[in-house]
Amino acid sequence: MNSPHRLLPRASAPARLRGMSKPDDDTLIAMPFGALHKWHGGMREAFAHVDEPDALQYLASALAQLVSVESMMISLERKDRAPQLLHQRGIAQEYQVSILERYFSGGYLLDPFCLAVEQGLAQGFYHLEEIAPDNFFDSDYYKSYYLKAGCSEDSYYIVDTGNDTKISVSLYQGFGGECLSDEQLNLLRAVEPLVREFISEFSQRGLLRSAGIERDDEQGLRDDLKHRVQAAFENFGCELLTEREREVAHMVLRGHSVKSTASQMNISPETVRMHRKNLYLKLEVGSQSELFALFIEWLRRH
Repeated sequence: MNSPHRLLPRASAPARLRGMSKPDDDTLIAMPFGALHKWHGGMREAFAHVDEPDALQYLASALAQLVSVESMMISLERKDRAPQLLHQRGIAQEYQVSILERYFSGGYLLDPFCLAVEQGLAQGFYHLEEIAPDNFFDSDYYKSYYLKAGCSEDSYYIVDTGNDTKISVSLYQGFGGECLSDEQLNLLRAVEPLVREFISEFSQRGLLRSAGIERDDEQGLRDDLKHRVQAAFENFGCELLTEREREVAHMVLRGHSVKSTASQMNISPETVRMHRKNLYLKLEVGSQSELFALFIEWLRRH
C-alpha cells in the first residue's frame, strides 16, 4: 500500500503507471491536521454557496486543499450529447486548446472515461488505470490528448444526477508534478460520498442557474455537432472496410490490444490480427499512428 511519490513520465516516452490497489475497511488514511481543517472549511464554504452559479469553484478549491492536484475539469454529461464544460481550474493557457477545444469537439469519443460513462459506469471515484483499455498508455490518443496536453495521470469522480445526466470531476496531474500516491488516491476515495452529496445538491439547486449551462438553441447546435461527429466516427472507413474491420479499427484507436479486442468482440486473436492486417492494407496505413492520423483527418472532413 505504501508506494512513494514518483515523477510523471515525460512526453517522449509512453506512460506506464503503477498497478492500482483498492482500500478496504481496515486501510489507514492519514493527513496533516491543517490540511484536514482546510478541507472541512472548504467544503463548508462550498455548501454555503451550493445554490449559486459559481458553486463549483468552491468544490475545486476544497479538493485542492485535500491533495496537490495540478488542474481540474468539471463537466456535465448527458446521454447522447457531447459533454459540456462547467468549470475548470489550473489548466495552463498553452494547453487549453488541446484539452478544451479539441476534446469537447470530438476527442471525447475515444476517451476511456466518456466511453465507460456511455456504457453505464456506476457513480464513484476512479483512476485512469481502472478504466483504460490494456494498451491505452501506448495509444496515439493518450499521446495526443494526454501527454501533449501536459497531462499524464487522471482521476475521476462521476455522480449520477438523474434523468440520464451525470456530473464528472476530472483531476489531472501533469509534467510539473508527481503521481498521486496510493494514500492520496485512497483519501480521494474516502471523501467521495461528501463530494457526491455536494454535486447532487448543486444539480438540484445551482446547476440550472449556472452561467455555464447553454440555452436550448446553443445546445441544439452542440447536439447536432455531436450526432455528426458520432456518425463520422461510426462510419470511419465505411467505403473500404467491412463492418468487422471498422469495429477492430475502433478498438485499436481506443487503445485495446489484440487480446482485449478479441475478448470484447468474442472472436479469436488470430481473427483480430487478420482484420487488422486487412484494414491497414485497405486504408494504406502501416501503423497505429498512421491509423490515428487518418482518423483525425476523417473527423475534420466530416
